[in-house]
Amino acid sequence: MSDFDDEVNPNHYRAHASGVECIDITEQLNFNLGSAIKYIWRCNLKHAHPQTDLNKAVWYINRELLRLEKLEESTNE
Repeated sequence: MSDFDDEVNPNHYRAHASGVECIDITEQLNFNLGSAIKYIWRCNLKHAHPQTDLNKAVWYINRELLRLEKLEESTNE
């Protein structure tokens, strides 16, 4: 089995030049921010077109912004 074939911990999450694994960062964040980081992290490693992953990251960031807006509205009532 090659590194890329590891379904649990694929190479595109372990290939960063720093040696840091993506999960070590994303575990420290909430779901939306962790997901955005995950897609940014792998954007040049998994797909031929990095826009695919960058668009997904933007989607999660926008979702987080909406969550924060709702939270702020509920605390201001």
